[in-house]
Amino acid sequence: MADQPGPGEGPPSPDRKAPGGQPAPTPHDAVFKRVFGVPANAASQLRAVLPPDLAGRLDLGRLAPAPGSFVDGSLRWRHSDLLFTAPLDGRDAFVYILVEHQSSDDPLMAYRMLRYVTRIWDQYEREHPKARRLPAVIPLVVHHGRRQWAGPLQLLDVIDLGPTAKEAAQPYLPRFEFLLDDLSGVDDQQLQDRHLTPSAEITLVLLRDASGNPEIVARLRPRSGKLRAVLDQPSGVEAFIAILTYIEIVSDAPVGDLRDLAASLGPDAEETYVTTAEMLRAEGRVEGKALGKAEDILVVFEQRGIDVDERSRGLIESCTDLGTLNGWFRRAFKVGKASDLFEE
Repeated sequence: MADQPGPGEGPPSPDRKAPGGQPAPTPHDAVFKRVFGVPANAASQLRAVLPPDLAGRLDLGRLAPAPGSFVDGSLRWRHSDLLFTAPLDGRDAFVYILVEHQSSDDPLMAYRMLRYVTRIWDQYEREHPKARRLPAVIPLVVHHGRRQWAGPLQLLDVIDLGPTAKEAAQPYLPRFEFLLDDLSGVDDQQLQDRHLTPSAEITLVLLRDASGNPEIVARLRPRSGKLRAVLDQPSGVEAFIAILTYIEIVSDAPVGDLRDLAASLGPDAEETYVTTAEMLRAEGRVEGKALGKAEDILVVFEQRGIDVDERSRGLIESCTDLGTLNGWFRRAFKVGKASDLFEE
């Protein structure tokens, strides 16, 4: 199957604003949607992580992208999502994949995922006003934080009741559980054993390992053949550009390392790297680095339990000066509220 992007997707850009003034995708969001928006890549991941009986009942050969993003606007900096349709035992069903872009797990993820699933059903009901039953939605969260996921996977564990009361009320409480692929606990051999498409495997490695990593190119060299396979597939140049862009923006790899790796793959790969590097310089690679540092500041506040008001969030996300952002990042560990970040 051709490696075509999902609806509305193209090569990722580090621009802070997308058309219409909306926040641009984060680097994580851009590479995830570019690669896993391709049904063949998504299907290889689903075959590897879904329970075998469920994966066998889903007709993943007919997996198809469906329009829509269902995450809360305030969480778009840390959540990326894709929706697919696929027959499940011959009946219409959806598969919903969400990637969690933060270093720690979200204790309320079961609640958030239920909310996103109900939004999918809301959309389905609008499109099928005469429907009397709802299609199945299979929810999968992919987590690539540095620490392993420790939060609840089912909504019942989020509801604040003691054991006795929970047992008494359980028949009347909502039952919901999501599937989890925790990349922080998946080593290289386990990834290879999944039999993913080359684009999917490389992207999962990058989501797991690339952020702030000066050694990421060395980690990729044993997968040179798979990088070459990405470029050789139909529309592979676009996927290869997405991968190179992600590495350039989020990693701390020395400038020459990535070019040397691309050159080792052949003249066309080196030419693609040079073109990508020139594009990033023209568009402002610092913008991408600034976006990543802004995300880091917001993560610090979240982990400290500090609410970020809209004005403060806007100032953080719109700042493009790395020196200023680095100063704010250091202050974020000390201030008592988000607005104090900007006071000297």
